[in-house]
Amino acid sequence: MITETVDNYKPKHLKAEDTKQTQVSMLADHLILHGSITSIEAIELYGCTRLSARIWDLRHKYGMVIEATPETGKNRYGRPVNYVRYSLGGVA
Repeated sequence: MITETVDNYKPKHLKAEDTKQTQVSMLADHLILHGSITSIEAIELYGCTRLSARIWDLRHKYGMVIEATPETGKNRYGRPVNYVRYSLGGVA
């Protein structure tokens, strides 16, 4: 289960004051362990409804290199929808 793995993982890139499992630390852990995340995954797994804001935090406060890739899928009604998949990038 993802939650067990994330709860036991202590990210080295976050500051000491960020040791509690915040949305930022859970998302950082998820990206490290799984490589990518979408907004619907962030909502379902971590209750994070503002993924782009948390990605901004990871990029600008913690220096993580995160790429955004536009994707297209279908919603529950079969209509096309656009969304972004965030993934760990190369070295800055």
